Amino acid sequence: MSAATIQQQPLPVVETSRLAVSIRDLDIRFGDKGNEFTALSKVSVDIAEESFVTMLGPSGCGKSTLLRCIADLVDISDGSVSVFGRPPREARQGRDFAFVFQEATLLPWRSVIDNVRLPLEVGRHDKSSYADPMELLALVGLKGRENALPHELSGGMRQRVAIARALITKPRILLMDEPFGALDEITRDKLNEELLRIWRETGTTIVFVTHSIPEAVFLGQHVLMLQAHPGRVKEFMKVDLPYPRALAMRDTVDFIKVTAHLRALLEECI
Repeated sequence: MSAATIQQQPLPVVETSRLAVSIRDLDIRFGDKGNEFTALSKVSVDIAEESFVTMLGPSGCGKSTLLRCIADLVDISDGSVSVFGRPPREARQGRDFAFVFQEATLLPWRSVIDNVRLPLEVGRHDKSSYADPMELLALVGLKGRENALPHELSGGMRQRVAIARALITKPRILLMDEPFGALDEITRDKLNEELLRIWRETGTTIVFVTHSIPEAVFLGQHVLMLQAHPGRVKEFMKVDLPYPRALAMRDTVDFIKVTAHLRALLEECI
C-alpha cells in the first residue's frame, strides 16, 4: 500500500479513545424565519484529541462558520456540538480552546510579551493554569524579541506572537482560521514547519482552515472537505504521509497524488 493511502469513510469519524470535538447533524441557519440562509447542513464529524485536522472547501462553504461554531461564536440551529464532552459554551468558559485569526490583531502600544500576557488579564486565573510567556516566545522562535512593539515585527513574527498568545492559557484545542493566508509563500512555509513542531511539542489538538491544498496536506493528519450551498461534508480523509514532515515532501509522488485527489474533489464542490 502506498505511503499516501487515502482512507475514506461514509461517516467522517476519527477512531480514538478520546474525542476533542464531536459534531452530529449540525445545521447553522442565519436570518429571519421565511428568509433564512442555511450555512451548514447535517454536518457530522469527530476530531480526535491531539490530532491535526485541516479544513478545505470553496469560498462560502462554511469553513469559518464551522470553526466559530466549535468556539461558541455562532449559535447552533439544529444538531449538536460537544467539546471534550460538553457544550461549546462550557468549553469556552473552561478555556478548553483558543482562536487564531488571519490577522494577528496585536495591541500596537503593548510589547510582544505584554500582548502574549493579554488573555490572563481577562477573567480569573490560577498561576498554575497558564504557560510561562517567555517559554512560549522561545517555542515560537521569538526569544529575545519580548520587548519589541508590533510595528517592529514582520507579518510572520506577528503571527508567531498571536500563536503564543493563544497558547498562554494552555488550551486543549487550537482553532486556526487561515492564520497564514496573508503571508508571502516563503514565510508561510516556514510557519507551517514551525506549527508542526509546536503541535508535536505541546500535544494540542489543532483544527486549521485554509484555502491552500498543499498547506492542508502538509499539515494535516486528516483533511475535511466541505462543499457549498449549503455547506456539508464532501469527504473526510486520512492522509498517511509520515511525520516529521519537511517541505521537500511536497515534491514527492505520494504528496502530489494526494493533492491531485483533493483538487479534483474541490472542483466537484464548486
